[in-house]
Amino acid sequence: MGPIVVSPDPPPDDVVRCLDMAGCRWVASTAPRVADEPWVGAVVSTEGGIDAAFDIGRSLRHDEQHAVPVLLVVRGSELALLADHPDAFDDFCVAPFHPVEFEARLRHLLVHTVSAPSGDELITSGPLVLNVETYQAQIDGRLLDLTYMEYALLKFLASSPGRVFTREALLSQVWGYEYYGGARTVDVHIRRLRAKLGEEHAALIQTVRSVGYRFGESRW
Repeated sequence: MGPIVVSPDPPPDDVVRCLDMAGCRWVASTAPRVADEPWVGAVVSTEGGIDAAFDIGRSLRHDEQHAVPVLLVVRGSELALLADHPDAFDDFCVAPFHPVEFEARLRHLLVHTVSAPSGDELITSGPLVLNVETYQAQIDGRLLDLTYMEYALLKFLASSPGRVFTREALLSQVWGYEYYGGARTVDVHIRRLRAKLGEEHAALIQTVRSVGYRFGESRW
């Protein structure tokens, strides 16, 4: 899948952090298309000015050669202005936002531009397969009934097999820097994930005593 174009340049830190956490390829630009491969979508923030954001979003959605869907990032005080510019965006996200909400909105936007999942859109580890486009996970071909946060946690761990993460790191990376829940939140979600993986596969998520958790075997 091609990259996502992000505007303005440089892009807002919260947008960059969410794109990186979601594993998305992106390029910052406010200029006409210059990429060797076509962009698959756009994230346009009003941080560079709401009128400029509307103009950029409109030009990207109606590009003669390769129009792309646009996710507009706005502040709450700007919501009233959206009704007058429906042609400038396909969906919007209000800042400050949770990384899971941002990724869910972006994936929903992009899924219409992707015909079938490729290797880049699947995370596979032994019997576990995660589809990053549909937010679905399977174990031995069995579809897992996961909440958004359970899926996000499993995806984050499975993306770095063998790496140990402290509870604090998981809270920061999965729940977001603004989340103030305690370490027990991580423990509860790990317990639920293990139960849904089933007794045979519960050991895929291992407890590292006095440290945290890892997915799969140690790198050592």
